Amino acid sequence: MRHYQKFSHKGANFRICSTSNQVATQEIIKQRAVLEDYIRRHPQFATSYSPLALLPDAPPIAKRMAQAAYKTGLGPMAAVAGTYAQIAAEAAFKANATEAIVENGGDIYLNSNQEVIIALYARSHPTFGKLAFRVTPDYMPTAICSSSGKLGHSKSFGKADLATVISKDASLADAAATLAGNLVKKHSDIWPTLEKVMSIPGILGALIIKEDKIGLIGNLPRLIKHTDQTLKEKVSKDLRSNFYSG
Repeated sequence: MRHYQKFSHKGANFRICSTSNQVATQEIIKQRAVLEDYIRRHPQFATSYSPLALLPDAPPIAKRMAQAAYKTGLGPMAAVAGTYAQIAAEAAFKANATEAIVENGGDIYLNSNQEVIIALYARSHPTFGKLAFRVTPDYMPTAICSSSGKLGHSKSFGKADLATVISKDASLADAAATLAGNLVKKHSDIWPTLEKVMSIPGILGALIIKEDKIGLIGNLPRLIKHTDQTLKEKVSKDLRSNFYSG
């Protein structure tokens, strides 16, 4: 059975499963300091809702985020959680980890030689509340990132119950999930949004839930029904989250 370590740092909440957990957490701390230093020199990086040019000496973490912003048309901070998840997992593997699963507030990067079940949290949705992806080793490494207009403190301009995007690039998956969540306000928005997200180079697939409707596109892992009765306790959250409301 896998053991997940909870780790929080400056408002970011992680669940990490790896044989090199300490390396992953140290990398998160290191990269947070690197990004904060860059933002001090380039404040607009943290506030822009659209892509923007980088300073000449921008660090790799900012470059990853900026590239995802450029592809999705959003600000670079739309990619921050997924970027941290992938960087932490990559650091673990560089330290000879045999498995690394890093979840940062609903944005996940995973690499394993064993099957991983990733539940899709849509609150207690009567129809779609028990869905999960069965991710097989041949599908990994990969990122599964989600956004919601009804859950969490992150800014969303839409009303989707859940927008989930899959890519090998967690920065891109995170930003694209934010884009999808922003665009869905009613049922008729689901398919056009899926098509728009799928048109972005590097996106493998996407899933959107809006009330009693669901849409899927692309090369997704197999969807199954999960039986985890403790799912709610496993969802990353902090004091700013509206997790228990509504």
